[in-house]
Amino acid sequence: MSTGLATRDLLARRVTRRVALAAAVLVLCGLTLALGYANKARCAGAPFDAEGRSSIFDTTKDSNVCYSDIQFLWLGRDINEHVFPYVHGGITDDGTLVGGAVEYPVLSGTLMWLGALGADNDAEFLQHSALLLAPFALLTAWMLARLAGRAALLWAAGPPLVLYAFHNWELPVVCMAVAAVYVVATLTRYSLRTRGILAAVLLGLGFCFKLYPGIFVLPLLAYVLTGGVERDPDERGLDVRGALLAAGAAIGTVIAVNLPFALAGYEGWRASITFQQLRQADITTNSIWYWGLRPLFGSDTESESSFQQIVSVASPTLVLAAFALAMWLGWKRYTATGVFPWVGVSAAMLCGFLLFHKVHSPQYTLWLVPFLVLLEVPWAVIGAYLVADAALGIGVFRYFYALGTGRPFELTEKVVQFGVWGRAILLVALFVLFMRAAPRGFRPVLPPIPRFAPGELIPVG
Repeated sequence: MSTGLATRDLLARRVTRRVALAAAVLVLCGLTLALGYANKARCAGAPFDAEGRSSIFDTTKDSNVCYSDIQFLWLGRDINEHVFPYVHGGITDDGTLVGGAVEYPVLSGTLMWLGALGADNDAEFLQHSALLLAPFALLTAWMLARLAGRAALLWAAGPPLVLYAFHNWELPVVCMAVAAVYVVATLTRYSLRTRGILAAVLLGLGFCFKLYPGIFVLPLLAYVLTGGVERDPDERGLDVRGALLAAGAAIGTVIAVNLPFALAGYEGWRASITFQQLRQADITTNSIWYWGLRPLFGSDTESESSFQQIVSVASPTLVLAAFALAMWLGWKRYTATGVFPWVGVSAAMLCGFLLFHKVHSPQYTLWLVPFLVLLEVPWAVIGAYLVADAALGIGVFRYFYALGTGRPFELTEKVVQFGVWGRAILLVALFVLFMRAAPRGFRPVLPPIPRFAPGELIPVG
């Protein structure tokens, strides 16, 4: 008669399947990253000019859809001079960054500097940067596979990773956001308070790569405050201390990372913030503001100024309103179910940001894909979003190529508008769906295994 050996065998089979799936996801992710790099590398290579710029970059970046910010920013930020960022930099009155200042938070700027070490041209900078970024994508793929099973293939082998993996420095920040979810969901041997603090640190680090993970701290605090999924339904009271500790961890992480840069060169550190504040909603920002509101204004300078002033007020106002709505709906769900849906609320807040922010760069899709993996939203909606995203991510460069060469642009402009408005409509739909969605999680292939004391016989028949 079987004993605990049968239980161990069933558990081993489950573990083996999970490990095999995670390994397959990692392999596919590696292949996808290679394809993504090969696409961007079509714009890079000899001959180079005196500053190390590939001669083919300007002639092929739009027509061949191989443009990347990584290669582009080899020049213009003193990266090619190997200047350490922020410390000696600043920003001019007309918004030009000088002296090593870059437009991104300090950890992204540091990665840019590291990628340039040993590089003498933009092709080597792209290659070195890709090698730095790829491990973050692989780690993200592994965590998503452990959290959501086969759905992780959407990240590992989906079109967004091909198009955007090496378009900008997004992969580390996405990894930090996913790691925060992974810590809270899987490290259950530790208390929720401990997991919340660690997740808050990860989100703080993400904020120091790109700002958006900072918005997830608030739903995380609400989750810690309300006790999470493991809270006893009969238990009353809120963990105010735990929420405050998590908030302090996030704030402390941001301060600890930024303070050395601010002290070493305040003007250069502050320049990255000023640059983003000065950035306008124009044809390069792919936002509903440019395509929806700008046509209502004239083409003169005064009309342009009025348009930008309206956007500067309306955009942050609507973004904050979307955040507040997501938190309110999340709290309503908590009162109904006893669990605050912090991942769903985070995803909905991100939708609000992407919809209403004055800049919606194509690579921001990488921010959204993990939530499409983690939460049960219809695959038809996901597929539609990927189509709209590809229409914009590919079409916008063909559009720029047509404008720059004097070729007919009407068709490509319609493709871009389809992408902009398709994404916008689907972001509204996803906001609603995320608020209602359950985590995908692993689906047990075998029946749940009962627990028995060591040596106890498993009942049969």
